[in-house]
Amino acid sequence: MTASPRALFSAEVDGVRFGAVAILAAVALVGFHLWNAFAGLIPNLITRPAHLALALPWIFVFGLRPDASALYRWSGWVLAAAGALACAYVMIYRRQLVFQYGALDGWTQILIAVVLILVVLEMARRAIRIVLPAVAALVLAYAFLGDLIPGRFGHSGMPVDYLLGTMMITEGGLWGTLTGTSVDTIAMFVILGGFISAGQAGAGFMAFATQIAGRLRAGAAKVAILSSAFYGSISGVAAANTATTGMITIPAMKRLGYPPQLAAATEAVASTGGQILPPVMGAGIFVMAELVRVPYTEIMVAALLPAILFFVAAWFGVHVYALRYDLAALPKSALPGWAAVAKSVPFFLLPFSILIGTLAFTSYTLAYAAVFAALVTWVTLIFEPNGRMSLIGWWRRTLVALVTAAQQVAIIAAVIICAGIVVGVFNMTGLGVKLTSLILSASGDTLWIALLLTALAGLVLGMELPTTAAYVICAAVAAPALVGMGVPELYAHLFVFWYALLCTITPPVCGNVFIAAGIAQTPWLPVAGNAMRLGVGLFIVPLGFIANPALLELAATPIAALAVMAKIAAGLWLISYAVIGAQKTPLWEWLRLPALPLGLAVIFVV
Repeated sequence: MTASPRALFSAEVDGVRFGAVAILAAVALVGFHLWNAFAGLIPNLITRPAHLALALPWIFVFGLRPDASALYRWSGWVLAAAGALACAYVMIYRRQLVFQYGALDGWTQILIAVVLILVVLEMARRAIRIVLPAVAALVLAYAFLGDLIPGRFGHSGMPVDYLLGTMMITEGGLWGTLTGTSVDTIAMFVILGGFISAGQAGAGFMAFATQIAGRLRAGAAKVAILSSAFYGSISGVAAANTATTGMITIPAMKRLGYPPQLAAATEAVASTGGQILPPVMGAGIFVMAELVRVPYTEIMVAALLPAILFFVAAWFGVHVYALRYDLAALPKSALPGWAAVAKSVPFFLLPFSILIGTLAFTSYTLAYAAVFAALVTWVTLIFEPNGRMSLIGWWRRTLVALVTAAQQVAIIAAVIICAGIVVGVFNMTGLGVKLTSLILSASGDTLWIALLLTALAGLVLGMELPTTAAYVICAAVAAPALVGMGVPELYAHLFVFWYALLCTITPPVCGNVFIAAGIAQTPWLPVAGNAMRLGVGLFIVPLGFIANPALLELAATPIAALAVMAKIAAGLWLISYAVIGAQKTPLWEWLRLPALPLGLAVIFVV
């Protein structure tokens, strides 16, 4: 039976069917970014507005909920068209705009700048809710009205044409370095993730994780940790990780008798770590490479051992729960066997190997490495789950990959371009420096107080912001304060990023917990409590690598770095035992009391 032409030009992603127009939009977006990776030196005022223009329909038109009102849909078309026309104006008149040196000329350009800013704010609101655009709007209000604020937190004022011009026709606002990182690097890795998730790689890493960890105590939970680590290392999106692997691991744990709140918490915690596990990590790491001016590979090596400790801490927590609740291994019949692993593992090892090999052994850029891996992964989409080749299946999986990639690129573009407004105003007005000085004075120039204030700021910002946006804002304010107290710049940024990441499991707003609780069909608050207990060590690790900087120096002193990792791991085991407890007998409960201070001493004193 042959497929109809309509079916051949449509794709279903997450239960939503996308038609031919959406497919063409996805081809345009993915094709442009692939072309940009190979095209050479294209002016920034061409590639960055094009990046926004191609992302607009995926937020305003194709990303609408089925129950959206007619007004909401109509306004989406209008906003997408207005934003695209404004982007087209910047690209068409680029040569003229460059020679205006950041100042707008006439009301037409001022109107276009206002339209662009309003479209970006609304784009972010529709993509990730109100908090980030609200912060950006407040910062913009400060830029316009800050000269009315007395004292050190005011500024001398700026002409409207200069302020809006910096946002629209220079690389200091909408088209700043953050947007450049999104279009030149992050988009490539998101496209790679879209192609990997559309094929058999998911079955590969799940089979491998099950074969490795399934035979251990609490095997189903440890499979969840390993599979989430594998998937997260290539997707870099915590929510997608939870939704994808959680649909398999959470029901499996429930069938084996795990409390639903524990099953959901295990997946929520494990999925959070994908954004810091090499090789891909999260979008924020690419932004960090741009902000710190450090090669991505250097960040990847520095972050490797802390990322491993992330999953070690989660593993310890699950194991202690297994001792407490007598959680058994998976039955032998549930293990796939090494033959099945050998058939499926190449589907995720192949892009991994190409990515790592290109970065480690060639002089090609990050974007090239991602494109090479994506192209090879695209070829492997021809294989069905049973190992047979199918051109129709390859075509359908290709369309799913294109739509998935376009959706994710658009969401990240919405976040990063809106965050660019905040960073641009910080740079123009000096607000970031003023807030940094506030942190320094509030901490009394005491490093550990500044670290705790920074950690709290990252968690609070991250409650309503995606990790990348929370990191960008917190890094602009807090990282310079830590650097001023002697913390190396890369370490300070990793510290900020880590706490921005942990908001996904920290109440009251904890996105991963909400998703996992929904899959487990259990109230979210008990899931959050279990996630905090499982992940208690995760809140200690960033403080641990500031106290033990050798942990981040794997490339320079590998033996010392591994020794520090072993020491911190021992401390994390004691902390997990103290918080969770392995037995309900009085003796074991008494032993929990000294375990917490002893674990902290091992990490921070020994």
